[in-house]
Amino acid sequence: MSFSEQPSEAQGRASLPAMRASDADRDQVADRLREALAEGRITPEEHAERIDLVYRAKTYAELEPVLSDLPAVAGARPRVDLRKEEAPLAAPPPPQSPHIVAVFGGAERKGRWLVQRSTNVTCVFAGVDVDFRQAVLSQAEVTVNVVCIFGGVDLVVPPGVRVVGSNVAVFGGNDWPEDDTVAPDAPVIRVTGVTLFGGVSVTRKELKRPKKDRKRELRRLHERRHGH
Repeated sequence: MSFSEQPSEAQGRASLPAMRASDADRDQVADRLREALAEGRITPEEHAERIDLVYRAKTYAELEPVLSDLPAVAGARPRVDLRKEEAPLAAPPPPQSPHIVAVFGGAERKGRWLVQRSTNVTCVFAGVDVDFRQAVLSQAEVTVNVVCIFGGVDLVVPPGVRVVGSNVAVFGGNDWPEDDTVAPDAPVIRVTGVTLFGGVSVTRKELKRPKKDRKRELRRLHERRHGH
């Protein structure tokens, strides 16, 4: 996730405020506010008020005013970090096989991983779990092709990502989440393939920050307020 914005992106600015912000977005805004406090640009009281707004914000539109009067990165809004080109300062994750196979067992892929243009999921008498919440898409649109017999595939995607399902379920079913995206340039995960006596389930869920990180932020806020 980066706060810098390229000129070529100006065309899509109007659609970005409605995008859902992630915990990583809120953390980076909080880091910028700590820098502003240390530089004397905002008072401890202003810092406390803005931190409260940051961790209650759900969209970029709610985050942007928090930094609007600060220099350098103030004019750029945080962006969803699911696509590789939107995180130029972060090293891309190592490539992984585009094939996920499970036979009479289970398989999973989660954490930070690079999603190729097409990922093939094959399961026979098995289940597969694929978590996209920390993944980096190599393309604006990627495809997950599922071939599953007597089994199921569970996909977890973050808010702000469009899921398009076109796979066929025979003696089974599919469970798709409601589309929460309004931006025309939102990342797309397209699900194709066929399942026999099984199905595909997609859940939309935010990646929660560890409680210890939130407690650390509250402790820092308390110290700032009391001058420790």
